Amino acid sequence: MAPPWNPPRPRRSGASLLPVLLPIGVLIVVAVAVGSWLQFTERQAIDTVHTVGSTAPDRVDVEASVQRVDAAARELVLRVRAVPLGAVGEEEESAPVADLSLQTSAATLEDLDFKAHERIATRDVQVAITGGSVSDYPFDTYETGIGFKALLGGKQVPVRMLFSNNDTLFSVSATPGPDRQEAVLALALSRSGSLIVFAVFMMLVMWALAAAVLIGAWYLTTRGQGLVWPALAWMAATLFALAAFRNTAPGTPPIGCVLDWFAFLWAETIIALCLIAVVVTGVRTALREDEAART
Repeated sequence: MAPPWNPPRPRRSGASLLPVLLPIGVLIVVAVAVGSWLQFTERQAIDTVHTVGSTAPDRVDVEASVQRVDAAARELVLRVRAVPLGAVGEEEESAPVADLSLQTSAATLEDLDFKAHERIATRDVQVAITGGSVSDYPFDTYETGIGFKALLGGKQVPVRMLFSNNDTLFSVSATPGPDRQEAVLALALSRSGSLIVFAVFMMLVMWALAAAVLIGAWYLTTRGQGLVWPALAWMAATLFALAAFRNTAPGTPPIGCVLDWFAFLWAETIIALCLIAVVVTGVRTALREDEAART
């Protein structure tokens, strides 16, 4: 008598997926933790206020914040607000008691003058930046200096500067000057950490897409597949999509920067050559098949 047939027990999918899902979960947690730490450090840097100058009770406080850095134009926009304190100001520290003049550094394009007994308005001034080149994007760095000297009725008064950075695409480090009567800062500017991470990620994606197209082209040309229209459409779409993807880089980098020479131009070249090779090989294969069918 034959032994009874016992059907095989179905495998539990949950147990088999656990070794795969566990490392993925760990990687997700690590990525979120690292991202949270990077975002927190950048937020702390943006919230940092650098203070330099005099602490005398009768002084002029200058609140200066970077609003935008234009690397192509080699300038930054600095928003300036002057606050006269103590005997220097009146009307709840919103107006000077005499004509107030803020003399700026050589890199700043203009000085700031305020009339006596009139409310002080916030001003935007342009500051020239030097060093570096925008073609080094995203690893370009620049430097400049800002400073303020306050004259009230033609006489110098103490001044203090409170400097901050509001441009999330750039990180700014400030070094104070030695003069206590004038507020002077030397600035070093570089791309923010999040921008550099995103730009490097873009370069990796470009090379990955180029490698994928190259592998697909090798498969089609070595196996004589002929004109495979879906594959040709995918390659052509990748060719044009890569250009649109490149234009999403933050900070509008110019053509010919590091991003282009490290990844974009080579990826576009590889994809274009692969597309041409697949078309030529496919046409030859199709012609041979047509000739064989006629004979």
